[in-house]
Amino acid sequence: MSETESTTKLQRANPMRSLGRAIDVLSVLQKSRIPLRLSDISRDTGLHLATTQRIVNVLVERGYVIQDSLGYSMGITSLLNAHTFLVANSLNLVALPILQELTASTDLTSSLSVRVDDAQVLLVRVECVPPLRYRLPIGEQLPLYLGGARVLAAALEPDALNALLDTLPEIRLASGRVVTRQEFVEGLAQIRALGYAYGYSQRENGAASVAVPVPDRDGAVIASLQLSGLVEDFEEDKVEWYVAELKRAVAAVTRGLP
Repeated sequence: MSETESTTKLQRANPMRSLGRAIDVLSVLQKSRIPLRLSDISRDTGLHLATTQRIVNVLVERGYVIQDSLGYSMGITSLLNAHTFLVANSLNLVALPILQELTASTDLTSSLSVRVDDAQVLLVRVECVPPLRYRLPIGEQLPLYLGGARVLAAALEPDALNALLDTLPEIRLASGRVVTRQEFVEGLAQIRALGYAYGYSQRENGAASVAVPVPDRDGAVIASLQLSGLVEDFEEDKVEWYVAELKRAVAAVTRGLP
């Protein structure tokens, strides 16, 4: 029996294994900012080079992956899938008009993000006028240990939080200050007590933000709502008002969820 016949037989016998391998390939490509060579994909997925080639060929044929002279990267079908998610996801649909009202009332940029593994992913954003210089792309992944993403870190179950702490790198703010592990843990406790996370010059010098958790109807944290602007926009008395506006918006989002 030839290698191709053996592979086909294996795929028929265990289609879920083939699907899992294809998802592994897409996951590797999704995390890369540059095109990857076949050998890079093979190494990062732990798949045999020939197996990787067969999987990539199918993904290219279906538009999930594209190939150019530099290697392989995510294809247009992935963008189409993302668009479908953005226009059909109930959380997005409920949140967008609420964020528009939030930005209109505060003159700050408002955004909705969710946690994916150990990262925060931006789903919806409504810009202030004029827009901020620092604008995060929709779908961008950010670590949970900086900025408003700490709201999502503070909501982690103990096991998930310990796993995050086990892989915690040096936390260096845009201001240059280094946050120790102990300071980070104490900061999460404070966020839980206050119900919001406030920070400035964390990801970008001169920028500031305040974020609150978004619970579903059962009380589980499913997202975060954030207001972002310049440091001078966040005077102490304004922060309290921003938090009140955010919590009002969160209540509206939760009520609107199916």
